[in-house]
Amino acid sequence: MTHRPATLVADARTDHSPWAVEARDLVKTYPVGRSKPPVRALDGLTLQVRPGEIFGLLGPNGAGKSTTVRILSTLSRPDSGAVRVAGHDVLREPAAVRHSIGLVSQKPSAAPLMTGRESLEMAARIQGLGRDAARRRTGELLHRFGLADAADRLTRTWSGGMNRKLDVAIGLVNRPAVLFLDEPTTGLDPEARAEMWAEIARMATVERTTVLLTTHYLDEADHLSDRLAIVDHGRVVAEGTPDSLKSELHGDSIVIELTDAAAGADAAQRLSRVPALVDVVHEGRTVRGRTDRGATVIPAALAALEQGGVEVASATVARPSLDDVYLRHAGRAFEAVAS
Repeated sequence: MTHRPATLVADARTDHSPWAVEARDLVKTYPVGRSKPPVRALDGLTLQVRPGEIFGLLGPNGAGKSTTVRILSTLSRPDSGAVRVAGHDVLREPAAVRHSIGLVSQKPSAAPLMTGRESLEMAARIQGLGRDAARRRTGELLHRFGLADAADRLTRTWSGGMNRKLDVAIGLVNRPAVLFLDEPTTGLDPEARAEMWAEIARMATVERTTVLLTTHYLDEADHLSDRLAIVDHGRVVAEGTPDSLKSELHGDSIVIELTDAAAGADAAQRLSRVPALVDVVHEGRTVRGRTDRGATVIPAALAALEQGGVEVASATVARPSLDDVYLRHAGRAFEAVAS
């Protein structure tokens, strides 16, 4: 695809973009006080999402993920840049965008003093459905998410997993072309999490809904995403399919856990002198490196640490992971911190 030059805020294009979501050169700053410079939440972020794909957006707190979703869903405006969602210019046609998308934020959507049925019907009416259509759509979604038996109970009596399913159902009430899911499985137990994964996959494969998923869980992004972008300091630092990103890292990843975090710097220094072990870094008790000869390097690495009196809790060799990809592009390991 040939890109046109970036524009300031308003995008005057009249052609039909092949992308379900297209953001170009987004910049967003937030003031923090008279004596301090503004915080630059987005610093030229650019991404493109194809229709019907699940696109993962990864990054630690403060990387710019939530700001990006807020702009894409019309809840915030960029300082500069251009953005289109579901064929509409977000800045020129915000109402059209809102009717074309669903948004599932981290905060609960349903009122605790309303029943699940009432919450869904209200959401459907807000989206413009008539009374009968809203009732039909509510019934469909309650059945689809396994919530029909609890539909007439107050949602404050529901479990966390049930309420999260209801949040997603509310996001789908208008049959959106694009669905934004912000940390959809945070706080769910393993069974509820697996059910949510299956539902997200169904949205894309069966209904052809475009899904933009933000998550702190690397296994979730790896499992669900057709493509993903890693965001750091307001920019996309890596983008591609999970497999293609991991395949860029040749050899094996070595991870050594120490018994004492204070020994991390010394351990990294000693391991840097081990032949065939490269890109050695440490964070807390964890020391990481990469090698083309994992089977032979591990004994040498453990011997070097033992010689220096550094106690090791565990050592593993594995193929490169998304965490290794993040480490390569952002210069530090990914931290799965709940927002």
